Amino acid sequence: MKIKRAILSVSDKTGLIDLGRALDQLDVEILSTGGTLAELRKADVHAISIATFTGAPEILGGRVKTLHPKVHAGILFKRDNDEHLEEMSQQEYKPIDLVVVNLYPFEQTLANPKSTHKDKIENVDIGGPTMIRAAAKNYNSVAVVTDPADYPAIVEELATHDGELSAETCQRLASKAFALTARYDKAIAGYFASIDGAPVSPEGSLKLQFTKVQDLRYGENPHQSGAFYRQTDYRGVTLADAVQHAGKELSYNNIADIDATLDMILEYSDPFAAVVKHANPCGAAAASTIAEAYRLAYETDPLSAFGSIIGLNRIVDIDTAELLHETQFIECILAPGYTDEALALLEKKKTRRLLSLPQILQNLPASDRVFKYVRGGLLSQTPDNIDLDPKTLTIPTKKKPSDAEMESLIFGYKLVKHVKSNAVLICNGRAAVGIGMGQTSRVDSSLLAVKRAGDRTKGGTCASDAFFPMPDGLEVVAEKGVTAFIQPGGSKGDPEVIAAADKYGVSMVFTGIRHFRH
Repeated sequence: MKIKRAILSVSDKTGLIDLGRALDQLDVEILSTGGTLAELRKADVHAISIATFTGAPEILGGRVKTLHPKVHAGILFKRDNDEHLEEMSQQEYKPIDLVVVNLYPFEQTLANPKSTHKDKIENVDIGGPTMIRAAAKNYNSVAVVTDPADYPAIVEELATHDGELSAETCQRLASKAFALTARYDKAIAGYFASIDGAPVSPEGSLKLQFTKVQDLRYGENPHQSGAFYRQTDYRGVTLADAVQHAGKELSYNNIADIDATLDMILEYSDPFAAVVKHANPCGAAAASTIAEAYRLAYETDPLSAFGSIIGLNRIVDIDTAELLHETQFIECILAPGYTDEALALLEKKKTRRLLSLPQILQNLPASDRVFKYVRGGLLSQTPDNIDLDPKTLTIPTKKKPSDAEMESLIFGYKLVKHVKSNAVLICNGRAAVGIGMGQTSRVDSSLLAVKRAGDRTKGGTCASDAFFPMPDGLEVVAEKGVTAFIQPGGSKGDPEVIAAADKYGVSMVFTGIRHFRH
């Protein structure tokens, strides 16, 4: 396929000038529009405006530029069809052999939390997808290039084959073009469907669109491949917007753990720190300063904190940085930001990953749906983000919790929903001191929490993500000196559990809300 005439109309100007110069040197006639034309002419690349080529001006503020029969006939006519050739001759239309187009950045606009509905609508491209689809449909006669990363290979092939592109190249480019327009349209459809709620169409189909952020070194294990994608219509806080200041490339497991950490730190408005391993907190605390919160969180379980992810919901100051720097080994730190002094200190350990995500402080809306892949399908649910109202809680025991105990119980109940079930955790004030997670029986989770808390159980409070089906789980903890419990209630064994609480002289709160996490 000989390339004699090309149209260049791109939003992403990456590589444009080099491509334009290469085509110019090959005596390819270049047609162009708007900002693309201005860039080419500024670089002394000879290009003809679409308005000159069609004889029709760009109108409606640029909304109509390339939607003209001269353009689309030049792309779509069949070069081996005599009737088409005759019509082209009668109309004095010219063939267009190469279409280089990329689209208005709708997906990037969608991902920008500051973008308005008007911004999104104005970034819905019409002329671009139309040209791309036309050229891809007629790939036997027209080459369509939608990715700047393909420019060097296209230029090399043209230069080494006397201005021609192979049929194989054109078919591959067409396949890539159709994939782009399909993804683009799905992103737009997903946005419109999500305006009024979950992205589910009236027909019951679920429209989700993801764009690759990066390939990863490997997946969960070294023999697995992995990649990180962002949901294009997600408008909340996301790790895809985080900036990495130092350290090695993030791994698959890093991202999974950091995301779990992000969920936790968004729960609390006071200064809060979380220490996370394998998506479970092994330490967490709230305090009057972020330095004190981290100190208490680390003290929850220093042994498990080795190789952990640290999450902080405040700017890291030098006091906090000094505590972090003293910690033996931290995989990654996530925070809204760092003071210059704090960042300079933390960067001294070259392998430590430092991430900032300012949106943590912006109170952006949370996702309205949470998804989990299953083999051949997808589970969808609303997020577990219900807040406890102390006025609606039930206290079935003789003893009532003090104000300080109630504050501790509510802190613990917010945290326990981030612990893999079965989950039981013990707190002193607003700091976790013993976390029992992921056990197949609740009494085992209680035993694990008590073991990790040690002597710190005395005077503490206990949160359970689901009801105690029998008294044994409560008894294990109460025997070690915990004075107040919080759990959903609702078990057939509630009377026995309440009786056990009264026997030990402890208070117990029923929330009516379960927090399973699988």
